Amino acid sequence: MGLKDMSNLMQRVIAAVIAVPFLIFCIQFSDYTFLGLFLIIGALAQLEFYKLIGSMEGNLPLTFFGTFCGIVMHLLTFFIEKGVLAYQNYYILSPLLTLIFFIKLYKKQDVNPFQNIAYTFLGLIYVALPFALLTVLAFVKNENYDPQIILGCLFLLWASDSGAYFAGTKFGKTKLFERVSPKKSWEGSIGGFVSAMLVAFILGKFFTNYTLIEWISIGVIIVVAGTYGDLVESLFKRSINIKDSANTIPGHGGFLDRFDGLLLSIPFIIALLKLV
Repeated sequence: MGLKDMSNLMQRVIAAVIAVPFLIFCIQFSDYTFLGLFLIIGALAQLEFYKLIGSMEGNLPLTFFGTFCGIVMHLLTFFIEKGVLAYQNYYILSPLLTLIFFIKLYKKQDVNPFQNIAYTFLGLIYVALPFALLTVLAFVKNENYDPQIILGCLFLLWASDSGAYFAGTKFGKTKLFERVSPKKSWEGSIGGFVSAMLVAFILGKFFTNYTLIEWISIGVIIVVAGTYGDLVESLFKRSINIKDSANTIPGHGGFLDRFDGLLLSIPFIIALLKLV
């Protein structure tokens, strides 16, 4: 039996068994393996986004230049937060992003240039920026890399997703947002919340760089903003009539599908830890 012939649950389990240890190793080993891991994931997710946008007739976002800008944003954020580069280097992004307008002047086949400029920037705001902010999160308290906060957020995200999946499959009856995602239920969301809170209490015991209250607050953000992030991506995919952003990860779809819960969660977590 091939992997594609297995049930969705079995594909999810096999993918998790292979991917999760690798993710944990890269995050835990050093700040540079963390950078390499999420630089690649962020770029692939951004490429997926532009590919989906480009699948609609008349849409021509600047796929490769937009992704290049996302990579530069990510690298700048890492080295500035690490203290290697001065904060003023963020201004490199100003002329770089302005080039998007200049490039479109020479795309004669583009009949909707400003619409596609907007789609290019949307890929940067919706996908590239949250992955860059993940680096800010890794250095949120000082210039020393902290893998605990990254691992903790991922554990909470996985707990929320798994709890929602199993609770929704077993007990799901009351639709959460049927217009956008017919399969999501309130029962699933409650299951995800309970799972995330259990993991938050465990993190409070073992990941002591942050308090229990902080972990619980982060867990609540990931459940709420993560659910909205999932719904936003579902709305996006329904608008172009597809099920998954890609088939890269068996049972999970693409990188955009797998990390959509973090895309809208990270800005709120950053605000919580920086401002409160």
